[in-house]
Amino acid sequence: MAGKVTSLQVAARAGVSQSAVSRVFTPGASVSQKTAEKVRKAAEELGYRPNVLARAMVSGKSRIIGLVVAYLENYFYPEALEKLSNALQARGYHVLIFMASQNAGNLDDVMSEILDYQVDGIVIASVSLSSDVAERCQSAGVPVVLFNRSQDIEGITSISSDNTAGGRKVAEFLMAGGHRRIGYIAGWEGASTQRDREAGFTAALHDAGQQVFSREVGDFDTARAREAARAMFDKPADRRPDAVFVANDHMAFAVMDVLRFELGIAVPGEVSVVGYDDVPPAAWPAYNLTTVRQRANLMVGETVAALMDHIDTPQTASPRRVAIDGPLILRGSARSPKDKG
Repeated sequence: MAGKVTSLQVAARAGVSQSAVSRVFTPGASVSQKTAEKVRKAAEELGYRPNVLARAMVSGKSRIIGLVVAYLENYFYPEALEKLSNALQARGYHVLIFMASQNAGNLDDVMSEILDYQVDGIVIASVSLSSDVAERCQSAGVPVVLFNRSQDIEGITSISSDNTAGGRKVAEFLMAGGHRRIGYIAGWEGASTQRDREAGFTAALHDAGQQVFSREVGDFDTARAREAARAMFDKPADRRPDAVFVANDHMAFAVMDVLRFELGIAVPGEVSVVGYDDVPPAAWPAYNLTTVRQRANLMVGETVAALMDHIDTPQTASPRRVAIDGPLILRGSARSPKDKG
């Protein structure tokens, strides 16, 4: 059949009203099973697909969630965002993914585009949100949930790991293992994950009368992490750390590769390495990385629950800040307290 098939044509083929066709393709609308079967049969024969965006203009609900992410290089995000997309689809929502850079100006442009799609909600992952953008979304009546980010913006819900507690656990573990020259390789310094992990880490060191022996910045980037590792470790043994906390696993793998294969430094014999995230390669024998686990399933569950509350009951839903504790997963890249001495 030439041209785009309309709901009027489907109604004529099925022998029902055009409004009945609309109800069949509207989630939650009331329609008899007999009518639904006739309409779906006619739609399949004609090759009809409902216009979701047009329906959104009428109903005010698009059943679309905008998902914003800055980068997917870190294994944590593809895995977590797949879980998030599946969970939202199970609730009857479509997910549109928008890529943004980490600078605020680019996010402003992306958010304008998202709002044009009449989305019912927005999840922002691995990107920092400005208060101006938050206010624009609130004015448009579109709820926003920050995933794996924590920011003090009024009215915005954030779901993250307890990164401060995680950083503290790493410092306490390394000190208990007898390490006294403990380094830190930071992620992108505009990220709350980086800020909070380092804050917990340094606070625990200070509480024990220690301080960070040396610090470099890896920007959550593989190449930058390699440069940071060379700057920190390409020097005599007594002038380099005997342990290093790397702000995420993605960078920790690059650091371990430089230590072992470029500089000939044994891990954990000469240097203990600890990461953060517990992405799948952390458990591979090639890395066997000790790391703090981000509990993606719990984070996704909290994110979806918060978003549904804001969409379904906007008058009573309150913004929340959730920080989920993550365990330290002990593997072979760091000396454990029982091995010291």
